[in-house]
Amino acid sequence: MKKVISLIVLISLIACGPREFELPENVKAILEKSGNNRTELEKVIQHFKKNGDVMKEEAAYFLIGNMKDHGYTIFKLVDSSGNKIEFDVLDYKDYNALLDGWDDIEGNRGKIQFKRDTMIRDYNSISAEYLINNINLAFEAWDKNLWAKHLNFDQFCEYVLPYRSSNEPLEDWRSYFTKELSWVKDSMQDPTDPVEAVKWVNDYIKSWFRFDPRYYEHPTDQGLKEIMQNKKGRCEDMTNIAIYAMRALAIPVMSDFTPYWANTGNNHAWNAVIDNNDSVIIFMGGESNPGKYKLRNKIAKVYRKTFALQEKSLAAKKKDWEKLPPYLSKNSIKDVTWDYVPVSDIKIELATGKPDSTSFSYICVFNTGEWKAIDYGRIWGSKAQYYFLGRGIAYLPAFYIDKEIIPASNAIILTDSGKVVNKIPDAKNNITIKLRSTTKRVTKQSTDFIDETYFTEGSTYTLFYWNDKWNEFAKQKATDGPLIFHNVPSNAFYWLVEEGSRKDERIFTIGEDGGQVWW
Repeated sequence: MKKVISLIVLISLIACGPREFELPENVKAILEKSGNNRTELEKVIQHFKKNGDVMKEEAAYFLIGNMKDHGYTIFKLVDSSGNKIEFDVLDYKDYNALLDGWDDIEGNRGKIQFKRDTMIRDYNSISAEYLINNINLAFEAWDKNLWAKHLNFDQFCEYVLPYRSSNEPLEDWRSYFTKELSWVKDSMQDPTDPVEAVKWVNDYIKSWFRFDPRYYEHPTDQGLKEIMQNKKGRCEDMTNIAIYAMRALAIPVMSDFTPYWANTGNNHAWNAVIDNNDSVIIFMGGESNPGKYKLRNKIAKVYRKTFALQEKSLAAKKKDWEKLPPYLSKNSIKDVTWDYVPVSDIKIELATGKPDSTSFSYICVFNTGEWKAIDYGRIWGSKAQYYFLGRGIAYLPAFYIDKEIIPASNAIILTDSGKVVNKIPDAKNNITIKLRSTTKRVTKQSTDFIDETYFTEGSTYTLFYWNDKWNEFAKQKATDGPLIFHNVPSNAFYWLVEEGSRKDERIFTIGEDGGQVWW
C-alpha cells in the first residue's frame, strides 16, 4: 500500500510539472558541478525517462541531487613536515604492536597524522552504467522480497537505494550479494520479517569476518574487495559490510554512530534495521544480532548517517569560511540521540565573549586525554543553547578556533535527572583525596568495553585538576597502596595520569564518601 501511494504521488508530480522542462534544483546544481562527467549523469536521467519508469526516475534524482559531498576519500600518513610515511596496519602482529610501531615512527619523525590526499567525487566519476544498474537492482530487491513491503518510497531511497555507505571506493557490491545471498529468502520462517532477514545475513557475515583493532589506524574506509580479501576491519567496516549485504536484499539497514564515547576512549558505529512497525532495532554487523546487542558505554550524542543532505546539520548552516570540528563537518548526518537515551536541553552562560572567527559554540566530552566536540549550540547574547544531550555526563562548553578547543565556560555535569552542576575549583576549602585507580577502562580486543585498572608499582603519577585548563597539582610514585594527595582544591574535575601513558586515563570527581566518581 505504501508503494502504491508513493507511485500515485510521483505520477501526480510528473503530471503537474514535466521533469524534462524543470529538473529539481539540487539535480541541476550537481550537473553544473559534474564537468566532463555531466553526460554520464544525464544518461541516467534520460534512460529512465525514455523507459517511462517514474519511480526510478525519481530515485535517480534522489541519488544525483544528494551527491554533493559523497565520494571516495584517500588519506596519507604524514610527518610534521608533510612528508609521506608508508604505513600498513597488517605489518604489525596486533594492536599493541601497532601502537608501539606508531610511537617509534613519531620518535624518529616527530608528530604524525593522517591527512586528506585525494577526494574522488562521485559526480565527477560515477558512470551511467553503474548508477542505472544500482537503481534497477535496488528496485528489483524491493519488489521481490516480502520483508521490504512495509517501506515507503522515502525509506526505500534512504535505507536501500544508496550505492555507497561511507567514503569507500565504489564497487558493485549489490550484484555480488544479490547472488551470494539468494538463499536467504528460502531459509526464513517468516519471509515478511526484516529482523529475521538481518539475523540470517548477519550470521553469514559472522562466519568469516572478524573485528580487528589494527584497522583503527587504517587510513580509508574499506570497499568490498578489500574487506573480502582480508576479512577484518574496525566497527565502521563492520557496519559497511552489513549495509552492503543487507541493502542488496532490500533489508532497510542503516549506520548510527557516536563521535566520542562520554566515559571512555574512542568512538563507535553500529547498525540498525527498521522493523515492520517502523521501530529501529540495533545490532552490530559481523558481531551481534538484533535483540542481543547492547551499547555498554555512556552516550552523549548519536548521529545517523544518511545519503540525503541534511538541511539542519551544522555543515549546512555554517559560513563558507568556518572550520568545523571532526565528525560535525558532515552534512549527511542527523541527530537521533533521543532514540537511545534520556536527553536534556541546557542553556549555559559563557564566561568569555564569542570570538569573531566563529558563529557557534560547542559542547565537548572528555575522550583519550582531550575535550572533544560532539555537538554545537547557537549563541544568544552571552548564553549558548545545546539540545538533546545525553545525561549523567561531564561536558565542557567551548569554541573551536584554529583546530583547537578553547574553553568557553566552566566544565559541568549534566546529572541523570537533567540538572546542570558547575564544577569550579575551590582553593579555600581544600581536601585530602585517596585514589585507587586512573580509569575503569582497559584495552581489550572488542568494539566496546568497560573494566577496572590499578596502579603500576614504581610508576610516577601526576594529579591534575581542571580550571580552564589542566593544572598540575602534584606527582607521586606508586607503591602497593592508594595514592594520597593533601590540600587539593575541592569541587573540581581531576585527572590522574601515569607517566608515559597514552592518556587513556579517565577524569573523575570526589563523591560524598570520598571515593572516585568516574566521568
